[in-house]
Amino acid sequence: MTGVGVQVGVGTRLLYDGEYGEIVEMAATSAVLSVTIRLGPGKQIIRVSLRELLDSDKARIIPDGPGPSADDPDDVAAVVLSALADADRDTVLDRAAHVREVLTGFRSGSAELAAPGEPRPQFDPQLPLTSRYDAKAAELGVTDRTVKQWVSNYRADGEAGLVPRRASGRKVARTRTDERWVETALEVMAEHTDQSRPSRTMVIDRANARVIARFGPDVVKLPARATAFRVLEELERQHPLFRLSTKRNRDIASRPGEAYGKLRPTRPGEYLLMDTTRLDVFALDPVTLRWVQAELTVAMDWYTRCIVGVRITPVSTKSVDAAATLYQSFRPRPAGKDWPKHAVWPEHGIPRSVLVETDAIDGPWRGAAHPAIVPETIVIDHGKIYISEHLTSVCQRMGISIQPARLRTGRDKGPVERFFRTLREDLLQALPGYKGPDVHSRGLDPESEAFFFLDELEAIIQEWIGVVYHHRPHASLVDPRLPGLRMSPVAMFEHGLARAGYIEVPRDPNLAYEFLKVVWRTIQHYGVEFGGRRYKGKGEVLSGLVGKPSPYISKVKEGWPIHYDPDDITRAYFRNPENGNWETLVWEHAAAATTPFSEDALKFARQLAATKYTYPDDRLAVANLLERWNLGLGSSVAERRMALRLSREATFLNEVPDDDEVTRLPSVAKVLATTAGNTDPVGVKPAPSTEPDPEGGDDDDDDFDDGTDDFDEDSFYADALEDV
Repeated sequence: MTGVGVQVGVGTRLLYDGEYGEIVEMAATSAVLSVTIRLGPGKQIIRVSLRELLDSDKARIIPDGPGPSADDPDDVAAVVLSALADADRDTVLDRAAHVREVLTGFRSGSAELAAPGEPRPQFDPQLPLTSRYDAKAAELGVTDRTVKQWVSNYRADGEAGLVPRRASGRKVARTRTDERWVETALEVMAEHTDQSRPSRTMVIDRANARVIARFGPDVVKLPARATAFRVLEELERQHPLFRLSTKRNRDIASRPGEAYGKLRPTRPGEYLLMDTTRLDVFALDPVTLRWVQAELTVAMDWYTRCIVGVRITPVSTKSVDAAATLYQSFRPRPAGKDWPKHAVWPEHGIPRSVLVETDAIDGPWRGAAHPAIVPETIVIDHGKIYISEHLTSVCQRMGISIQPARLRTGRDKGPVERFFRTLREDLLQALPGYKGPDVHSRGLDPESEAFFFLDELEAIIQEWIGVVYHHRPHASLVDPRLPGLRMSPVAMFEHGLARAGYIEVPRDPNLAYEFLKVVWRTIQHYGVEFGGRRYKGKGEVLSGLVGKPSPYISKVKEGWPIHYDPDDITRAYFRNPENGNWETLVWEHAAAATTPFSEDALKFARQLAATKYTYPDDRLAVANLLERWNLGLGSSVAERRMALRLSREATFLNEVPDDDEVTRLPSVAKVLATTAGNTDPVGVKPAPSTEPDPEGGDDDDDDFDDGTDDFDEDSFYADALEDV
């Protein structure tokens, strides 16, 4: 019988269901081999099958003699040998060969694999074993006791028994500090999780004082200061406090004690992640000519990692912006006209690979920037913009579930958080005006660098997503059946369509209008008016409802619901109650605004016109604002210099790196092409002014010195107008 085996028969002792027992009978039948067991002091008799006895967790055989066991304190041979360095492994193999030569006369341990000249005379198997011990000890320069110990270890554990002690076993505790002091120090460190970072000295002093107060003086030996510092260094691995940022330490401390779990989407549209972050790049409002922080709101399909909604807002995000982002998942934005063909999605969202080439049948078509997906569930945080009554009501009507993430738990929306990091590292840091992720990473004066307008920045991000991000393989996009294959979001979308067999798309694209903001107004003969703006419909859209009672009960008597986007007030939308069709209403001054015009921009334009005209109206306000924007006739030196720099289209883009994906984006390349022939320095400097600049201070006059004495301001403005 080997040491690893145990005999099972009559008289074998065992533990069954916690009681001591003994096998008293074994019986074999045609179906099963059974045993009879007598249990406990009451001599209870039970009969079980031998298979159940060996496989069940309730039964355990008690061995008669010593032998290996799973609960032995020593590490198993696989662990010991795999932990060896190459030099230690060679030492062990050589030592094992010497032991086999002592025992058998052959270094391989077998006569069939004998090397030339084996066995050597002093290791002839016919010689006494003690003489072979002496010969090997003399050959290796060790004592015969060492050789005997090697042989004993080899017979017990094989090669693993020959591993040197310094290369085997487990680490010994670095210090002999009392565990009560260590636990108290860890307790003090944990108390500072939500506080500012303390010094190590303060933690040691508080741990000493708490140990004395808790156990009494001279009961627990306090460690020396150097020893205490080493203990804190080891505890730092359990509870980070001193090395990382306090924000990172809090994040680590909030990790769950158990293994991470996660939602596992099985098809496109099952989960839609929505989140907002502040961009790490400065932007400029194209209307107010003011530096602004920009916030990015995105909607990401979890299964495919496709970005199906993008919205950039100045300063802060509102609930209407979150609704507008979700609106894009229903009605995708059109792709740019300069986008490469592979980046353009068909308007219906079906992958190009399953379609007949449409150009050969119907001619060229205008594609979308991303697929149209109706989400089943949106995963959001607890921000007010995501839990507004407007957004939640629309989601309820459309059957979209809302699943809030846990408080201050960013990993619940891990894919979208990782997207923000990828966006910063791959795109934003290559753009002028990049300011870094925090104040410690910020440059000397990023505000003075080149910048993009808010709408330009949004177009660049949208284009980078469509051209680069959607076609780059992601490490997290894998098929479990092909774990080595990394897929891009586009490929994952096709994979999900093939796997699920369908995709949820909006049953009616006009349902997206329900995400827009609503105001209640009466319908007059001139149209509808709100916010000091008048909107008119085409044909008899509104004229047929003038004087008719409204079917709605609202806070405005005989009021009708008008939907509009605060970031584009040139259009409003009205749902005809007679046929349910959505009609577009146009602002009477929309022709004066060549770009989307926001409510904030109009408010600023009215304030600007009020300072110039006695009786301003919206037409004068818009025209005056556009004139101010294009010509740069600011009311201060700093504002005029900024506006003129804008109107000259900016050589500031020359600082963008040339050898990366960013400059190959059509939007960025187009701007770079317009500045390629401009050799003027960044920002033209007008003649010195005696008016002090409130932003630059008294020393700001030095900024205007262009190195010439005869500066002609008239020709300078002529050049600026020519550039415009």
